Amino acid sequence: MYDKGIIIVALTHRGIETAIKIQKALDQATINSTVYAPKKYSQNGVLAIEKKLFDFTSEIYGKVDAIVAIMATGIIIRSIAPLLDRKLIDPAVVGVDAQGKFVISLIAGQLSGANDLTHIIAQGINAVPVITTASDSMGKQSVDEIASNLHLKIQNTDSLAALNSAIINGDQVAIILVGDAKIPSNAIGMYEVQTAESGKEALDILSNFDAGIIITNQPLTITKFTKPFTILKTRTVAVGLEVSKEATIDSIIQAIDMALEEVHVPLSRVNTFATSEAQRNHQSMIDAIAKLGYSVEFLTEDKLLTVTYGELKPDMSEGAALLMAGPNARLIINRTKLNGVTVAIAETE
Repeated sequence: MYDKGIIIVALTHRGIETAIKIQKALDQATINSTVYAPKKYSQNGVLAIEKKLFDFTSEIYGKVDAIVAIMATGIIIRSIAPLLDRKLIDPAVVGVDAQGKFVISLIAGQLSGANDLTHIIAQGINAVPVITTASDSMGKQSVDEIASNLHLKIQNTDSLAALNSAIINGDQVAIILVGDAKIPSNAIGMYEVQTAESGKEALDILSNFDAGIIITNQPLTITKFTKPFTILKTRTVAVGLEVSKEATIDSIIQAIDMALEEVHVPLSRVNTFATSEAQRNHQSMIDAIAKLGYSVEFLTEDKLLTVTYGELKPDMSEGAALLMAGPNARLIINRTKLNGVTVAIAETE
Protein backbone atom coordinates (compact mmCIF):
# COMPACT_ATOMS: atom_id res chain seq x y z
CA MET A 1 0.00 0.00 0.00
CA TYR A 2 2.85 2.39 0.77
CA ASP A 3 5.07 1.65 -2.24
CA LYS A 4 5.63 5.38 -2.99
CA GLY A 5 7.02 5.83 0.49
CA ILE A 6 6.16 7.84 3.59
CA ILE A 7 7.43 11.26 4.63
CA ILE A 8 7.85 11.93 8.35
CA VAL A 9 8.00 15.63 9.24
CA ALA A 10 9.08 16.99 12.63
CA LEU A 11 9.51 20.61 13.70
CA THR A 12 11.26 20.37 17.07
CA HIS A 13 14.23 18.57 18.60
CA ARG A 14 11.88 16.39 20.70
CA GLY A 15 9.76 15.75 17.63
CA ILE A 16 12.82 14.50 15.73
CA GLU A 17 13.49 11.94 18.46
CA THR A 18 9.92 10.69 18.03
CA ALA A 19 10.32 10.74 14.23
CA ILE A 20 13.35 8.48 14.41
CA LYS A 21 11.43 6.05 16.64
CA ILE A 22 8.60 6.03 14.10
CA GLN A 23 11.03 5.39 11.25
CA LYS A 24 12.45 2.40 13.11
CA ALA A 25 8.93 1.06 13.68
CA LEU A 26 8.17 1.42 9.97
CA ASP A 27 11.44 -0.28 9.09
CA GLN A 28 10.31 -3.23 11.21
CA ALA A 29 7.12 -3.33 9.15
CA THR A 30 9.22 -3.14 5.92
CA ILE A 31 7.73 0.27 5.03
CA ASN A 32 10.07 2.85 3.49
CA SER A 33 10.11 6.30 5.08
CA THR A 34 12.18 9.49 5.09
CA VAL A 35 12.49 11.97 7.96
CA TYR A 36 12.52 15.73 7.33
CA ALA A 37 13.00 18.64 9.77
CA PRO A 38 13.93 22.35 9.67
CA LYS A 39 17.51 22.90 8.57
CA LYS A 40 18.72 23.81 12.07
CA TYR A 41 17.61 20.38 13.33
CA SER A 42 18.83 18.31 10.37
CA GLN A 43 21.35 15.60 11.22
CA ASN A 44 22.55 12.26 9.99
CA GLY A 45 19.46 10.46 8.64
CA VAL A 46 17.27 13.59 8.88
CA LEU A 47 16.94 15.67 5.71
CA ALA A 48 16.59 19.45 5.83
CA ILE A 49 13.45 21.37 4.92
CA GLU A 50 14.76 24.33 2.94
CA LYS A 51 11.45 26.20 2.54
CA LYS A 52 8.28 27.16 4.40
CA LEU A 53 6.26 24.23 5.76
CA PHE A 54 3.28 24.84 3.46
CA ASP A 55 5.53 25.05 0.39
CA PHE A 56 7.28 21.83 1.41
CA THR A 57 3.95 20.08 2.02
CA SER A 58 2.63 21.27 -1.35
CA GLU A 59 5.69 19.86 -3.07
CA ILE A 60 5.45 16.35 -1.59
CA TYR A 61 1.66 16.05 -1.21
CA GLY A 62 0.87 14.16 -4.41
CA LYS A 63 4.16 12.26 -4.58
CA VAL A 64 3.96 10.06 -1.48
CA ASP A 65 1.53 7.54 -0.02
CA ALA A 66 1.46 9.11 3.44
CA ILE A 67 2.63 12.05 5.52
CA VAL A 68 3.31 11.57 9.22
CA ALA A 69 3.38 15.01 10.83
CA ILE A 70 4.86 15.31 14.31
CA MET A 71 3.39 18.61 15.39
CA ALA A 72 0.18 20.20 16.70
CA THR A 73 -2.91 19.21 14.73
CA GLY A 74 -3.69 22.87 14.07
CA ILE A 75 -0.41 23.25 12.19
CA ILE A 76 -1.13 20.09 10.21
CA ILE A 77 -4.62 21.26 9.24
CA ARG A 78 -3.43 24.70 8.10
CA SER A 79 -0.67 23.05 6.03
CA ILE A 80 -2.81 20.52 4.20
CA ALA A 81 -6.30 22.09 4.02
CA PRO A 82 -5.67 23.99 0.74
CA LEU A 83 -4.27 20.79 -0.82
CA LEU A 84 -7.17 18.45 -0.10
CA ASP A 85 -8.80 17.01 -3.20
CA ARG A 86 -10.73 13.75 -2.91
CA LYS A 87 -10.30 10.93 -0.43
CA LEU A 88 -9.80 8.53 -3.34
CA ILE A 89 -6.54 10.26 -4.26
CA ASP A 90 -5.40 12.18 -1.17
CA PRO A 91 -2.42 10.61 0.62
CA ALA A 92 -2.86 9.33 4.14
CA VAL A 93 -2.11 11.97 6.78
CA VAL A 94 -1.30 10.94 10.35
CA GLY A 95 -0.60 13.32 13.23
CA VAL A 96 1.64 12.54 16.20
CA ASP A 97 2.39 14.71 19.22
CA ALA A 98 6.06 15.53 19.83
CA GLN A 99 6.18 13.29 22.92
CA GLY A 100 4.91 10.34 20.91
CA LYS A 101 1.95 9.64 23.20
CA PHE A 102 -0.86 9.78 20.61
CA VAL A 103 -1.07 8.81 16.94
CA ILE A 104 -4.08 10.30 15.14
CA SER A 105 -5.51 9.25 11.76
CA LEU A 106 -6.47 12.54 10.11
CA ILE A 107 -6.94 12.17 6.34
CA ALA A 108 -7.78 9.22 4.04
CA GLY A 109 -8.19 6.83 6.94
CA GLN A 110 -9.47 3.86 4.98
CA LEU A 111 -8.70 4.10 1.27
CA SER A 112 -5.16 5.46 1.60
CA GLY A 113 -4.39 3.54 4.77
CA ALA A 114 -4.11 6.25 7.44
CA ASN A 115 -6.00 4.07 9.92
CA ASP A 116 -3.72 1.08 9.31
CA LEU A 117 -0.64 3.29 9.47
CA THR A 118 -1.87 4.78 12.74
CA HIS A 119 -2.06 1.32 14.30
CA ILE A 120 1.37 0.31 12.94
CA ILE A 121 3.04 3.44 14.35
CA ALA A 122 1.18 3.33 17.67
CA GLN A 123 2.18 -0.27 18.23
CA GLY A 124 5.77 0.43 17.22
CA ILE A 125 6.32 3.37 19.59
CA ASN A 126 3.92 2.25 22.34
CA ALA A 127 1.46 5.10 21.77
CA VAL A 128 -2.33 5.40 21.82
CA PRO A 129 -3.95 5.11 18.36
CA VAL A 130 -6.80 7.56 17.75
CA ILE A 131 -9.27 6.58 15.01
CA THR A 132 -12.32 8.79 14.50
CA THR A 133 -13.78 7.27 11.31
CA ALA A 134 -17.44 6.68 12.22
CA SER A 135 -17.68 3.12 10.93
CA ASP A 136 -14.42 2.11 12.60
CA SER A 137 -15.41 3.61 15.95
CA MET A 138 -18.65 1.61 15.74
CA GLY A 139 -16.85 -1.62 14.81
CA LYS A 140 -18.27 -1.70 11.27
CA GLN A 141 -16.46 -1.82 7.91
CA SER A 142 -17.18 1.06 5.58
CA VAL A 143 -17.41 0.55 1.82
CA ASP A 144 -13.97 2.15 1.46
CA GLU A 145 -12.51 -0.33 3.93
CA ILE A 146 -14.12 -3.34 2.25
CA ALA A 147 -12.75 -2.18 -1.10
CA SER A 148 -9.28 -1.66 0.32
CA ASN A 149 -9.15 -4.91 2.29
CA LEU A 150 -10.37 -7.05 -0.61
CA HIS A 151 -8.48 -5.21 -3.37
CA LEU A 152 -11.65 -4.06 -5.12
CA LYS A 153 -12.12 -0.94 -7.25
CA ILE A 154 -14.97 1.46 -6.49
CA GLN A 155 -16.85 2.02 -9.74
CA ASN A 156 -19.34 4.71 -8.66
CA THR A 157 -17.52 6.85 -6.11
CA ASP A 158 -20.39 9.34 -5.86
CA SER A 159 -22.36 6.69 -3.93
CA LEU A 160 -19.95 6.45 -0.97
CA ALA A 161 -21.43 9.15 1.26
CA ALA A 162 -24.98 7.76 1.10
CA LEU A 163 -23.88 4.14 1.45
CA ASN A 164 -21.57 4.79 4.41
CA SER A 165 -24.32 6.85 6.04
CA ALA A 166 -26.65 3.85 5.76
CA ILE A 167 -24.00 1.62 7.38
CA ILE A 168 -23.37 4.05 10.23
CA ASN A 169 -27.09 4.52 10.89
CA GLY A 170 -27.68 0.79 11.22
CA ASP A 171 -29.75 0.37 8.05
CA GLN A 172 -30.10 -3.06 6.45
CA VAL A 173 -27.18 -3.30 4.03
CA ALA A 174 -26.57 -6.36 1.84
CA ILE A 175 -23.53 -7.46 -0.13
CA ILE A 176 -24.55 -8.90 -3.51
CA LEU A 177 -22.09 -11.02 -5.51
CA VAL A 178 -22.79 -10.89 -9.24
CA GLY A 179 -21.85 -13.80 -11.53
CA ASP A 180 -18.78 -15.71 -10.35
CA ALA A 181 -17.42 -12.94 -8.10
CA LYS A 182 -16.08 -14.38 -4.85
CA ILE A 183 -14.95 -12.92 -1.55
CA PRO A 184 -13.94 -14.65 1.70
CA SER A 185 -16.89 -14.82 4.08
CA ASN A 186 -14.75 -13.90 7.10
CA ALA A 187 -13.75 -10.57 5.55
CA ILE A 188 -17.14 -8.86 5.46
CA GLY A 189 -18.29 -8.77 9.06
CA MET A 190 -22.00 -8.88 9.80
CA TYR A 191 -23.33 -8.10 6.31
CA GLU A 192 -25.85 -10.42 4.70
CA VAL A 193 -24.48 -11.87 1.46
CA GLN A 194 -26.67 -12.62 -1.55
CA THR A 195 -25.80 -13.82 -5.07
CA ALA A 196 -27.16 -12.69 -8.44
CA GLU A 197 -26.57 -13.60 -12.06
CA SER A 198 -26.87 -10.05 -13.42
CA GLY A 199 -27.01 -6.40 -12.43
CA LYS A 200 -30.79 -6.41 -12.90
CA GLU A 201 -31.18 -9.36 -10.53
CA ALA A 202 -28.88 -7.61 -8.04
CA LEU A 203 -31.22 -4.60 -8.01
CA ASP A 204 -34.23 -6.87 -7.53
CA ILE A 205 -32.52 -8.31 -4.44
CA LEU A 206 -31.48 -4.85 -3.28
CA SER A 207 -35.12 -3.71 -3.27
CA ASN A 208 -35.55 -5.82 -0.12
CA PHE A 209 -32.82 -3.88 1.74
CA ASP A 210 -32.11 -0.26 2.63
CA ALA A 211 -28.80 -0.16 0.74
CA GLY A 212 -26.32 -2.49 -0.89
CA ILE A 213 -22.79 -3.23 -2.03
CA ILE A 214 -22.61 -4.95 -5.42
CA ILE A 215 -19.40 -6.88 -6.13
CA THR A 216 -18.72 -7.95 -9.71
CA ASN A 217 -15.92 -9.13 -11.99
CA GLN A 218 -17.10 -6.95 -14.88
CA PRO A 219 -18.13 -3.26 -15.02
CA LEU A 220 -21.88 -2.88 -14.61
CA THR A 221 -24.10 -0.26 -16.18
CA ILE A 222 -27.16 0.13 -13.97
CA THR A 223 -29.94 2.63 -14.46
CA LYS A 224 -30.93 5.04 -11.71
CA PHE A 225 -32.16 3.33 -8.55
CA THR A 226 -33.87 4.90 -5.56
CA LYS A 227 -31.79 3.13 -2.89
CA PRO A 228 -28.07 3.78 -2.36
CA PHE A 229 -25.68 1.19 -3.70
CA THR A 230 -21.97 1.02 -4.46
CA ILE A 231 -20.45 -1.14 -7.20
CA LEU A 232 -17.10 -2.75 -6.37
CA LYS A 233 -15.20 -4.36 -9.24
CA THR A 234 -12.69 -7.09 -8.52
CA ARG A 235 -9.10 -6.43 -9.55
CA THR A 236 -7.08 -9.17 -11.24
CA VAL A 237 -4.54 -10.53 -8.73
CA ALA A 238 -1.65 -12.63 -10.01
CA VAL A 239 1.07 -14.44 -8.04
CA GLY A 240 4.44 -14.96 -9.72
CA LEU A 241 6.79 -17.70 -8.55
CA GLU A 242 10.38 -18.84 -8.85
CA VAL A 243 11.06 -22.04 -6.93
CA SER A 244 14.35 -23.79 -6.17
CA LYS A 245 14.75 -27.52 -6.80
CA GLU A 246 14.93 -28.19 -3.05
CA ALA A 247 11.63 -26.48 -2.20
CA THR A 248 8.92 -28.75 -0.83
CA ILE A 249 5.15 -28.57 -1.17
CA ASP A 250 4.86 -27.26 2.38
CA SER A 251 7.59 -24.63 1.99
CA ILE A 252 6.01 -23.37 -1.24
CA ILE A 253 2.58 -23.04 0.36
CA GLN A 254 4.10 -21.34 3.42
CA ALA A 255 5.90 -18.76 1.26
CA ILE A 256 2.72 -18.02 -0.70
CA ASP A 257 0.62 -17.73 2.47
CA MET A 258 3.09 -15.32 4.07
CA ALA A 259 3.27 -13.11 0.96
CA LEU A 260 -0.52 -12.94 0.64
CA GLU A 261 -0.88 -12.20 4.35
CA GLU A 262 1.64 -9.35 4.11
CA VAL A 263 -0.52 -7.51 1.57
CA HIS A 264 -3.84 -8.66 3.08
CA VAL A 265 -4.96 -10.58 -0.01
CA PRO A 266 -7.16 -13.63 0.74
CA LEU A 267 -6.27 -16.71 -1.30
CA SER A 268 -9.77 -16.68 -2.78
CA ARG A 269 -9.00 -13.30 -4.40
CA VAL A 270 -6.07 -14.69 -6.41
CA ASN A 271 -6.86 -15.19 -10.09
CA THR A 272 -3.77 -17.02 -11.23
CA PHE A 273 -0.31 -18.36 -10.36
CA ALA A 274 2.45 -18.14 -12.96
CA THR A 275 6.14 -18.85 -13.51
CA SER A 276 8.66 -19.47 -16.25
CA GLU A 277 8.41 -22.31 -18.76
CA ALA A 278 11.79 -23.41 -17.37
CA GLN A 279 10.01 -24.56 -14.19
CA ARG A 280 7.46 -26.78 -15.92
CA ASN A 281 9.03 -29.96 -14.51
CA HIS A 282 8.98 -28.77 -10.88
CA GLN A 283 6.45 -31.28 -9.58
CA SER A 284 6.48 -29.98 -5.99
CA MET A 285 5.41 -26.53 -7.21
CA ILE A 286 2.67 -27.98 -9.40
CA ASP A 287 1.40 -30.11 -6.52
CA ALA A 288 1.55 -27.19 -4.07
CA ILE A 289 -0.52 -24.95 -6.30
CA ALA A 290 -2.97 -27.79 -6.97
CA LYS A 291 -3.32 -28.21 -3.20
CA LEU A 292 -4.37 -24.56 -3.06
CA GLY A 293 -7.01 -25.25 -5.71
CA TYR A 294 -5.23 -23.68 -8.68
CA SER A 295 -3.06 -24.61 -11.66
CA VAL A 296 0.16 -22.92 -12.80
CA GLU A 297 0.53 -20.83 -15.96
CA PHE A 298 3.94 -21.31 -17.61
CA LEU A 299 5.32 -18.33 -19.54
CA THR A 300 8.10 -18.37 -22.12
CA GLU A 301 11.35 -16.58 -21.41
CA ASP A 302 10.74 -14.35 -24.44
CA LYS A 303 7.51 -13.07 -22.88
CA LEU A 304 9.11 -12.52 -19.49
CA LEU A 305 11.95 -10.53 -21.05
CA THR A 306 9.45 -8.03 -22.51
CA VAL A 307 8.19 -6.98 -19.08
CA THR A 308 9.23 -3.54 -17.83
CA TYR A 309 8.27 -1.82 -14.59
CA GLY A 310 9.58 1.69 -14.16
CA GLU A 311 13.24 1.59 -13.14
CA LEU A 312 12.90 -1.91 -11.72
CA LYS A 313 14.18 -4.82 -13.79
CA PRO A 314 11.64 -7.54 -12.93
CA ASP A 315 12.92 -10.99 -12.06
CA MET A 316 11.08 -14.18 -13.06
CA SER A 317 8.48 -13.96 -10.28
CA GLU A 318 7.78 -10.23 -10.77
CA GLY A 319 7.59 -10.55 -14.55
CA ALA A 320 5.19 -13.48 -14.33
CA ALA A 321 2.94 -11.64 -11.86
CA LEU A 322 2.87 -8.45 -13.94
CA LEU A 323 2.17 -10.28 -17.20
CA MET A 324 -0.72 -12.30 -15.78
CA ALA A 325 -2.27 -9.35 -13.92
CA GLY A 326 -2.69 -7.58 -17.26
CA PRO A 327 -2.29 -4.04 -18.63
CA ASN A 328 -1.44 -1.27 -16.13
CA ALA A 329 -0.64 -3.85 -13.45
CA ARG A 330 1.37 -2.83 -10.41
CA LEU A 331 3.37 -4.87 -7.94
CA ILE A 332 1.79 -4.91 -4.50
CA ILE A 333 4.67 -6.99 -3.20
CA ASN A 334 8.06 -7.16 -4.87
CA ARG A 335 10.07 -10.37 -5.02
CA THR A 336 10.16 -11.92 -1.56
CA LYS A 337 12.24 -15.04 -0.89
CA LEU A 338 11.62 -17.64 1.81
CA ASN A 339 13.20 -21.11 1.99
CA GLY A 340 14.08 -21.17 -1.69
CA VAL A 341 10.70 -19.82 -2.86
CA THR A 342 10.48 -16.37 -4.45
CA VAL A 343 7.01 -14.81 -4.57
CA ALA A 344 5.78 -11.59 -6.18
CA ILE A 345 2.19 -10.34 -6.36
CA ALA A 346 0.68 -7.92 -8.89
CA GLU A 347 -2.77 -6.51 -9.43
CA THR A 348 -4.50 -4.37 -12.04
CA GLU A 349 -4.99 -0.71 -11.20
